[in-house]
Amino acid sequence: MKQVIKYFFLFCFGGGVYYGIEWAFRQYSHPSMFLLGGICFIICGVFNEILPSELPLPAQMLLCTLAITTLELIFGYILNIKMGLRIWDYSGHFLNFKGQICLLFSVIWFFMGGIAIIADDYIRYWFFDEEKPSYVFLRKTKEKNTK
Repeated sequence: MKQVIKYFFLFCFGGGVYYGIEWAFRQYSHPSMFLLGGICFIICGVFNEILPSELPLPAQMLLCTLAITTLELIFGYILNIKMGLRIWDYSGHFLNFKGQICLLFSVIWFFMGGIAIIADDYIRYWFFDEEKPSYVFLRKTKEKNTK
């Protein structure tokens, strides 16, 4: 039951933050963005939990970027293209794909993924008594044997 509560809390936190960011920048959002934000936050946290601890944070952020961009494409295809809801349209952005994903927002997701990883770690640490976070920013090099 503790796991269910933890993941529900993390989902609601991620969804609420994402919805709030959209509201702050666009003065509107759609309820589906709460769902998308919650799922993305959970995925970034799970990546961080299952990947080796020595994997550098930027590599984890890149994996989050790929996951978020993929989910954005899936949600965009269903909600914007198939259902015609027109929640967002990146058609005017450089290197966009069908107006649903673009390079600019993938770069934004890279940095937001880093924030999500750290936020997830500290929420787990502060509220769920999990391990204190620590990060590797660059891959450690093996020492050369100098005989």
